[in-house]
Amino acid sequence: MLKEDAASATLIDELVRLAPGGGAVTVLKETRVLVVRVGDVVIKAHPPGTVERDLRSRLDAARGLPGVMLAPLALERLENLERRERPERREHPEHPVGRLVTIWPAGEALSPDDLADGTMPEDAWEEGARLLARLHATPPPRGMPQAGGPERLGKAMAELARVADSADTRQIRHVMRIRQAYQTLAGPLRAADQRLLSPGARLALTHGDWHLGQLVRHEGAWLLIDPDDLGVGDPAWDLARPAAWFASGLLDPDLWHSFLSAYIGAGGTAVSHDDPWRELDLPARALTVQLAATAVVTAMRAGSAPDEVAVALVSSCGRIVAAAG
Repeated sequence: MLKEDAASATLIDELVRLAPGGGAVTVLKETRVLVVRVGDVVIKAHPPGTVERDLRSRLDAARGLPGVMLAPLALERLENLERRERPERREHPEHPVGRLVTIWPAGEALSPDDLADGTMPEDAWEEGARLLARLHATPPPRGMPQAGGPERLGKAMAELARVADSADTRQIRHVMRIRQAYQTLAGPLRAADQRLLSPGARLALTHGDWHLGQLVRHEGAWLLIDPDDLGVGDPAWDLARPAAWFASGLLDPDLWHSFLSAYIGAGGTAVSHDDPWRELDLPARALTVQLAATAVVTAMRAGSAPDEVAVALVSSCGRIVAAAG
């Protein structure tokens, strides 16, 4: 067994032991985070280096949003596991040893097949929009960190840079187009950051990484999940992923308009009723570049050609470059 596989198996075993009632084990996600369902709970190991203070603030906020966000059951730290894997590390008050783990009630999530074949519940888009509107109307609790959404673009571009040297002729064209689109965003994003610091800026409690995979049905109601990027920010970023998909031809126009209408109808404040793209344009372009970079990196690491979604997103990056002149 490879060292990485052994470490992953050990971590899964540790997570299973945290389940209060036991039950069937299913690995739901295994990337920088590990998510395992055990019976009636879902257990998530957060990325190494997660700031505990920020995570606690986000979990407390989720608990204070009944009917909007799924509330966590517990926060744990796998101290012994980290010490066994890295015995050279010592406890430090500012950088405590251990992997942060959260425990959640299991809900009925939308599967990749639901998203791909159009069999998802008809109300999913509208309910997601209404939940976001309610979230954005909630005053941010004191001490909330900044929303993590805008930082994801830089992280995606850093991942693209790590694999770019191994790109073949076709892949390097994709990489260059994504980089060119990213360069057009640097100035506008800096200006947007400065506007958020000014008095009267449009700030709200935002999810930070919203897509349909962040919805579950629990006890008969749809709820938002995954508060890892929850924080204070521009609420338009929560609508940016579906906006980017719509602009790239990946989201049916009727679904997009239903989503946007439901958001506005529920009192959503992220966009103007008369011209929602006034607020959406920049975040949607940023998400297009982020998603294109992630899709190309995924294909390169798998040794496969970019799929239709990746190609559509890269093509959209080309239009971003052309529009910038």
